[in-house]
Amino acid sequence: MSLLDGVPTVLFVHAHPDDETIATGALIAELVARGIRVSLLTATRGEQGEVVTGPLSVLEGTEALTRERERELAGATAALGIAAGDRFWLGAAPARARGLSPRAYRDSGMTWIRPGLAGPAADIDDDALVRAPLAEVTADVAALMAGLRPALVISYDNGGGYGHPDHVRMHEAALAASRTARVAFAEVVHSMVDGAEWFDLSEYLATVTDALRCHASQLTVDGAHIVHSGGQREPIITAVGLRLL
Repeated sequence: MSLLDGVPTVLFVHAHPDDETIATGALIAELVARGIRVSLLTATRGEQGEVVTGPLSVLEGTEALTRERERELAGATAALGIAAGDRFWLGAAPARARGLSPRAYRDSGMTWIRPGLAGPAADIDDDALVRAPLAEVTADVAALMAGLRPALVISYDNGGGYGHPDHVRMHEAALAASRTARVAFAEVVHSMVDGAEWFDLSEYLATVTDALRCHASQLTVDGAHIVHSGGQREPIITAVGLRLL
């Protein structure tokens, strides 16, 4: 029996535009193909992202990058099959706690501690996601959940996948909100671990590739691989595990 059996609605919680496609694009496409309603909550616009060398390089560090990444996310999610009305930004209604003014959580940035493991940036904006109280972030996630009433919430593991502080924060907030609402929460894993259900979704490689190409400020696609703005190269992920917590 699969943990997805009988699930009508799923909410994915991610930190930045492109995370949804890189980490869970194939899974999103699979759920859409199953007829499951998929919603996506994105916490920040990825303002601190390094830009791929080329025509978009001039956007790095500017407010124009914010608008570009919003546009890229819209294109990628459409390619994956998420309806425009099922995309939400943390801090903006309906993903904002009652009584609080809207806010835009900013990308906290990161530094590489070693290959494959990120840590906090040296300089973090005052309005960055990691500087916001966890209780506020959790309340915003909970507000969206109260309206959507998903049957399952999917987000990062407790290490944020590779340690990015914003990923860790969204794991914490999504898990806390899910437990309060008594909604099932599953963490994404990319290696076989105890208690995880594994999904081999290679049939969605073309779909994920199309979605990845929408995130042109952050990465390029080379065959079945992603080349990140910093030159890091990795296979396109089409196999993913889910573990209920």
